Amino acid sequence: MNSKIGTTRVWLTLAVGAMFLAFVVSVSAQVQTETSTSSGPATKQVKVERGEIVYVGDHDLVIKMEDGSLRHISNIPDSATAIVDGKEVGIKDAKVGMKLQKTITTTTTPKTITTVKTVTGKVWHVTPPNTVILTLEDGTNQQFKIPKGQKFNVDGQMLDAFGLKKGMRISATKVVEEPVTVVEHEAQVSGSMPPPPPPPPPDAPIIVAVAVPVPAPAQEAPAELPKTASQMPLIGLLGFLSLLLSIGLGKIQKAF
Repeated sequence: MNSKIGTTRVWLTLAVGAMFLAFVVSVSAQVQTETSTSSGPATKQVKVERGEIVYVGDHDLVIKMEDGSLRHISNIPDSATAIVDGKEVGIKDAKVGMKLQKTITTTTTPKTITTVKTVTGKVWHVTPPNTVILTLEDGTNQQFKIPKGQKFNVDGQMLDAFGLKKGMRISATKVVEEPVTVVEHEAQVSGSMPPPPPPPPPDAPIIVAVAVPVPAPAQEAPAELPKTASQMPLIGLLGFLSLLLSIGLGKIQKAF
């Protein structure tokens, strides 16, 4: 995890440069050593990895990568951070569904380390072409192994081991150039929070039964005669009935 992951330096020794003087010496305060480093042009390589958190533990995560593989990252310290939506968050803020992007920048820088060792002393004994014993400035004697082709500086003249004599004051220098490659890894993690959950569906309406009185059917009003109707037919009917009644009464009287 913004988390920013610290820079890791890996020193890879590629080869040992030419030795101008392979002068093997025992450890001595009389041997002076100087070291310098020069750098060449650096190259950078950027790699981006993307994934989505599918599990969050106390100090571990399971991330589903873009290729579908699962990556388990354990023992994540509280100090590890990532930049998520512009804010710095830690493992305690991780959530399922959070998308992460890890950008790894690898910087490779070629360098040359030059080591120069110089010894000065007086020849006490020489066994050419193999060894020489020098009396150093502190009065101690030390034996040095002489490599093939070694030259010594004697009062400005370059002599080989066979030209050395007891009592000569000489100086010898050992130069080693060692090409190395410095590799620096820098990782930065960024991401985005998961989208908010969808709002819950609205509550279903509740149907409340309400008693509604049913109105009684309206009674039909008696039909009225058209205003154009006359009472004459009724009068005629009554007269006819009276006539029949009188005729019936007359026949009854005759019978008695």
